[in-house]
Amino acid sequence: MQSLKLLYKIGMGPSSSHTMGPRKAAEEFSAQYPQAVSFRVTLYGSLAATGKGHLTDFAVKTGFEPRPVTVLWEPTVFLPAHPNALKLEALDKAGHPLGEQTVYSVGGGEIRDDRHTPSPEPSVYPHNSMAQILIYTARNRMMLWEYVEECEGPQIWEYLATVWQTMQQTMISGLDKRGVLPGSLNLERKARRYLHNAEQSPQYLRRMNNLFAYALACAEENASGGQVVTAPTCGSCGVVPSVCRQIKEIYGFEDITIIHALGTAGLFGNLAKTNASISGAEVGCQGEIGVACAMASAAACQLEGGDNRRIAYAAEMGLEHHLGLTCDPVDGLVQIPCIERNALAASRALDCATYALISDGEHRISYDDVLATMMQTGRDMKQKYRETAKGGLAHFFKKNLLRLKKRPHLPRLRRPSKNKGE
Repeated sequence: MQSLKLLYKIGMGPSSSHTMGPRKAAEEFSAQYPQAVSFRVTLYGSLAATGKGHLTDFAVKTGFEPRPVTVLWEPTVFLPAHPNALKLEALDKAGHPLGEQTVYSVGGGEIRDDRHTPSPEPSVYPHNSMAQILIYTARNRMMLWEYVEECEGPQIWEYLATVWQTMQQTMISGLDKRGVLPGSLNLERKARRYLHNAEQSPQYLRRMNNLFAYALACAEENASGGQVVTAPTCGSCGVVPSVCRQIKEIYGFEDITIIHALGTAGLFGNLAKTNASISGAEVGCQGEIGVACAMASAAACQLEGGDNRRIAYAAEMGLEHHLGLTCDPVDGLVQIPCIERNALAASRALDCATYALISDGEHRISYDDVLATMMQTGRDMKQKYRETAKGGLAHFFKKNLLRLKKRPHLPRLRRPSKNKGE
């Protein structure tokens, strides 16, 4: 497995596979052809089907600046290697090709080229399954975060400190903003209002409502093209940060304790990326929200005192109970149902951690088993349910989109006053 630096990436939303990956491909291809006058990019499959809502054309053009680029859309053409494909062509003054390359955006901002060459990034982890990692850490009496340090070196904590700082800033920015998110749905930002409502809630509800507000803040920032951290993707960026912030506020942990938990969470995300997929276009939202929930469950369980077996159990449940989740973005935007899924997955992550903590850590289904199941489920899932905006909620709302856009907003009900006589 590669470094966690390749899992936790800091970049522009709303989609790691639709914006970060294509932009990286454009930048690298542009550097190969300094003599080119212009470029042409053809988007295929999922990149084309939901690219406009995901700002893919904007990301590609940014990668080629200041030279011009023409973007072509082929939403019905799926190349065999991966559903997220793009062909890049460098052109001379007369518009003749100087060279071309086909690239696949495989999730989490990672790209592969048409020759399927292995990533130049070295593998830093000697084990490729959670079963192997648990055996090794038990034999050497170390926690999972200590295993991360042994493999990555202590410098990984400096990088994850930047990741945690960015996650917190994303939440602060999202909680501070009002208005409507960009795009055709005219979806209102809700994080600020949820935080206000949380402050007015009874004590037993306040913590959960705060959690929702934090997750919404990240997801709304992502939907608006703001700066986020892939955890493991842009579309699922709100789950891990919200859980970590909530637990930090409850227990008063220092930042280094949260950073160690991010290291542990990253192990589970890395295994998913290596042995299965974190691409919604390849396996559906189970690979994004499901893996994010697994990561957050692991982090929460560690922060609340769980040992390695319980941490692995929490992560297994976090992913297992998202198996089969489709990727069906309404109108191709990372808004409905994506934003709410971040909030609900954060809540589920805390539930999974709590469940694992009161157990003895023994479980029949391993995290490795669930990863294999998720990958097979993704292969069996019909293409229209994998980030094409042609199935599921996207299909239903496409027929009713005009009606929904014209529907007037209902007035908000006021909370009943606690003062008698009013």
